[in-house]
Amino acid sequence: MAGGGGRSRSGRKKARIEIIPLIDIIFFLLATFIMVSLSMSKNQGMNVALPSAATAQSLGEQDEMEKAVTLSVNDKGEVFFNKDKITLAQLPMKLQTYKTMAKDPKVVINSDGSADFKHVVGVLDEVRKVGIAKVGINTDKK
Repeated sequence: MAGGGGRSRSGRKKARIEIIPLIDIIFFLLATFIMVSLSMSKNQGMNVALPSAATAQSLGEQDEMEKAVTLSVNDKGEVFFNKDKITLAQLPMKLQTYKTMAKDPKVVINSDGSADFKHVVGVLDEVRKVGIAKVGINTDKK
């Protein structure tokens, strides 16, 4: 029985697993996973209507954004540390704790476009008093 053509000695055909359709399914699942993971952006702050600026730049890598603390000021003047509502009096203590825990502290300020500017300046002032030099203000691009 030379050259049995995929047959065993007993004369039956061997079962074969076709790999090509499996590879197609794996690539489809991989592409779907990548698309879903890219569409999920991590927003640590509260949702506010950001003001727009012509010179707005991308914040860079997602890794950098995840390491930064987000301070949000809504249109009522309420302050949020990431998503936790705090008072302006509690902010220095939270920032000091963050500064001691992080080796390279970064702060991103989200402010509602209709928020009173004195609240935003108050938050920015507290960040500078603590000694955090890397501060960014989040805006939308025009």
